[in-house]
Amino acid sequence: MKCIEIKNLFKKFKNKVVINNLSYDFEREKIYGIVGSNGCGKSVLFKLISGLVIATSGEIIIDGVKVGKEFSNLNLGIIIEHPGFLPNLTGFENLKQLASIKNKITDKDIIDTLKKVSLYNDMDYKVKNYSLGMLQRLGIAQALMEKPKILLLDEPFNSIDFEGVKELRKLIKEYKEHNNATIILTSHNIEDIEILADEIILMDNGNLKKIVDKQKDSH
Repeated sequence: MKCIEIKNLFKKFKNKVVINNLSYDFEREKIYGIVGSNGCGKSVLFKLISGLVIATSGEIIIDGVKVGKEFSNLNLGIIIEHPGFLPNLTGFENLKQLASIKNKITDKDIIDTLKKVSLYNDMDYKVKNYSLGMLQRLGIAQALMEKPKILLLDEPFNSIDFEGVKELRKLIKEYKEHNNATIILTSHNIEDIEILADEIILMDNGNLKKIVDKQKDSH
């Protein structure tokens, strides 16, 4: 069943075409891994899906709703590029402030999420004292804390050590199973994609092409 429908999507910045007549359907309850060279448009695609950037033409439909005015009501978790937090607030305070926008989760929900990303012991430290890896974990917590049905994770394991990556891969797999979620992720490490993704997609010349579908290949 379709979760995200992208139809004839086109995006250019000045004279540079970044997304070129892209059409693709993402189904529910699958993990998609997008691979491609730096600058191929992966982050721009995520920004278009999340409504942070407006398409030049074409449309994106999520759960029957076109990305636009109504889009803010949809439950979407995102981490794109480097997470930005307020340096003089603690990790917990940053997440609490973000959670107050929709006001749908409790302090306990935030704390439970911080435990899952191994930041519980550091949640009362100011973010300006966090390492890059800790900031990345906080970004993942922010994406997960409201239990969205769709996750967009752009290079979610940046600056995280090997053991931490293994731990977070497990967390993402479990999240999909427990929440029936659709997850689209990118990673410069092909091993992340091979381990996590049900479907692997190549982004090239502003378009998407399926290269591996593990679910179909296993039948």
